Amino acid sequence: MAVDVKYATKATATGGRDGHARSEDGAFEAKLSTPKELGGAGGDGTNPEQLFAAGYAACFIGALKVAGGQLKLKVPAETQVTAKVAIGPRSEGGFGITADLVVDLPGIDRADAHKLVDTAHQICPYSNATRGNLDVGLTLA
Repeated sequence: MAVDVKYATKATATGGRDGHARSEDGAFEAKLSTPKELGGAGGDGTNPEQLFAAGYAACFIGALKVAGGQLKLKVPAETQVTAKVAIGPRSEGGFGITADLVVDLPGIDRADAHKLVDTAHQICPYSNATRGNLDVGLTLA
């Protein structure tokens, strides 16, 4: 698969799940904490699953806007995507993640909303990266 790269960035993590992460330009910086559910102390830091959920939700809204242009449907400014990312042991060994997206397109009729979501799921880089690798649920709010 060839990708015509238009943007690239870097982030560095130190200390693992109980460490620190920072983008190369310093625009993003976060303390990391392992959730109690994964055997950590919890705490006031974020974790990779929260970061993935935020990135997927934001990217999916961008994909909805592109889909709206293709389908000649206006995506409302009030559109919201909530991504639930879960982690746990896989039956095959190791750990796996799941993602569920709840898409709220206020004022859009259900049939058009389904078209937008289905088209966006084919466009979104996160959806394309995860397709066939983890279960992604799509629900209209």
